[in-house]
Amino acid sequence: MTAFRRFEDIQAWQVSRELVNALYRATDPCRFGPDIDLRGPLTSAGVSVMTNIAEGFGRGNDGDCIRFLDIARGSAAEVQSLVYVCTDVGYLNEENAVPLRRLAAETISLIAGLQTYLKQERRKRIKAKKP
Repeated sequence: MTAFRRFEDIQAWQVSRELVNALYRATDPCRFGPDIDLRGPLTSAGVSVMTNIAEGFGRGNDGDCIRFLDIARGSAAEVQSLVYVCTDVGYLNEENAVPLRRLAAETISLIAGLQTYLKQERRKRIKAKKP
């Protein structure tokens, strides 16, 4: 598959981990109160980014990894959207929301770069196998 030995070595996973930690800090119960209907999906989407990157890596082949990276990228976009909801309803101000959206955008960019790399490597292997 890739040159990575562990999913923890993948930069997209590392940044998604930062995102999850930032989401939990930004959505502490003191700020969100009893609104678990919004906090839950937001933190869950963040965790989904991280876990899908790890699961894709754990599958051991580029095809599955690319598919799980697609899911992770979608979850990161979900985080971005939910952060807008949080600002719209007054749970987060722009000062708190901007870093969350930036981390999600950085994660999306890193995931896309990894997907491009994996697809290129896959094409190279297919070409090398052709007689």
